[in-house]
Amino acid sequence: MNPNEAPIIVGLDIGTTKIAAIAGRKNEYGKLEILGFGRANSSGVQHGQVLNIDQTIKAIQQALLNCYESNPDLEINEVYVGIAGHHIKSLQTRGDIVRQDSDTEIERWEIEQLIDNQKKTFIPAGDQIIEVIPQDFHVDNFQNIKDPVGYNGVKVGANFHIITGDRNAIRNINRSVERSGLKTKDLVLQPLASASAVMSEVDMEAGVAILDIGGGTSDLAVFYEGILKHTAVIPFGGENITNDIRMGLGVLKSQAEAMKVQFGSALADAAKTNAFITIPGLKGMPAKEISVKNLANIIQARMSEILDFVTYHLKQVGLDNRTLNGGVILTGGGSQLKHLIQLTEYVTGLNARIGLPNEHLAANHIDELKKPMYSTCIGLILKGFSDYEHQRKEFDNRFKKVVVPESLKKEEVAETVATAQVAAPVETIDMRKRKGLNSFWDKFKDGIIDLFKEEGDQEIR
Repeated sequence: MNPNEAPIIVGLDIGTTKIAAIAGRKNEYGKLEILGFGRANSSGVQHGQVLNIDQTIKAIQQALLNCYESNPDLEINEVYVGIAGHHIKSLQTRGDIVRQDSDTEIERWEIEQLIDNQKKTFIPAGDQIIEVIPQDFHVDNFQNIKDPVGYNGVKVGANFHIITGDRNAIRNINRSVERSGLKTKDLVLQPLASASAVMSEVDMEAGVAILDIGGGTSDLAVFYEGILKHTAVIPFGGENITNDIRMGLGVLKSQAEAMKVQFGSALADAAKTNAFITIPGLKGMPAKEISVKNLANIIQARMSEILDFVTYHLKQVGLDNRTLNGGVILTGGGSQLKHLIQLTEYVTGLNARIGLPNEHLAANHIDELKKPMYSTCIGLILKGFSDYEHQRKEFDNRFKKVVVPESLKKEEVAETVATAQVAAPVETIDMRKRKGLNSFWDKFKDGIIDLFKEEGDQEIR
C-alpha cells in the first residue's frame, strides 16, 4: 500500500475516565503511523454510557483540540467510535432458509437475506439490534463452513451472535459526536475493537478471552476456532475499585486513585504486611496511616468479582480452561494493576498475559500509546482500515479488465458493452452494499449509527 494513497483514520474512544482521539495511517509495511493524538478527562459518562451530553461534548472537543495541537495539519471530519456500557447485551440464534433454486451456487445476496431475517428476532422493548454476526454456516449436511458463497445445496443456515443495545444510549453517543462537529463513520463494539488491537490470528484459532478493564466497565470478547463465540459487558471497572478504596479507607477519591496506581496490588498475599502509606490530614487534622495490605485486600476483592464474571460467562458458552489454549489477554487501563496476571490465573484457571497494541504500530510512535488503555482506540483505527481495504479489494475484483475473445462477433461485443454500461451503476451500488465474511470485522456494516438517527436529532444541533 502506498502510504500517500492510504486514508487517515481517526478513532474516538469515549470512556468513563478518559476520551481519546487518535489519527493514524498505514505505511508501506502495513504498520500504523500515528499522525495525531489527544486525550481529555471524561465527564458526563458513567459505566461506559453517555448521560450528560453537554459535558461529553466539551470533553470530546478538548481531546480533539489536543489532537490538533499535536499535528496542526490534521483535518478530522469522520471518526470511528467505540460503544460499550452495561446496556449492551448479546444472544445466540440459529436461522435457515430453503433455496428456491438448489441447482445453482449460493450467492452473496442469499447470505445477506439470511442475516437480515435474524434482525426480526424478538428483543425487549427499548432495545435495538446493533449487529448480527454470523459465526459458522451450514449447507445441507455440511457443517462449520466459514463462507458458503459458491456452495451448492437446498438449505443454508448459520449460528448467529446478535448484539443489542439501548436505543437512547446509542442516540446519546450519536448526538455527542455530531454536536462536536464530527460524523460517526461507524459504531464498533469496544471489546471487538480492543481484541483486534491485541490479538493475532493464532490467538483466535487457539481460543482466547480478551478482557478490557476500563474505567466504568470491563468488556469481554471470547474467540474459539477463529469464531467470535461470545461478548459481554461487565458493569464494573477501575472506578469501582477506586470508590471501594475511598469508602473502605475513608480517603478522598483523588487520594484513592493515587494509592491504587502507585501502591495497589491485585494480590493481598503479595503485599508487604508492615508497609504503610501516609495520607496528609484535612485542614489541620492529623495524618492518616494506610496499610498497604488493607489496600490490596480491597483491590483483590473487587478484581476477583470481575474475574468471577469472566468465569461465569465462559461456562455459559461451554468454554473453560481445557478449551481456551490462548488463555486470557488483559488490556485496558485497569490491566496495569500489579499482580493482576497471577490473580487472573488463580481465579480462572487459565494462562494470562497483558495485551499491548504495539505490534500494529510503526516504530516512531510515542511511548504513551504503548499503554493498554489505548487498545480500544488503536482497534478503532484498525477497523477503519479493514473497511477501506475490503472495499478497495471488492472494487478491484469487480472492475478487472475483461478480454473479449476475437471469435465473438462485433454485434455481440457491442451488445455486451452496452449491457455493461447500463448495469455498471447497479453493480457499483451492489458492490458498496455487500460485505465479505472473511474476518469478524467484515461482519460489521458501515452506517450502524444511521439506524438510531431520528428527525429530532437534526433540530438539536
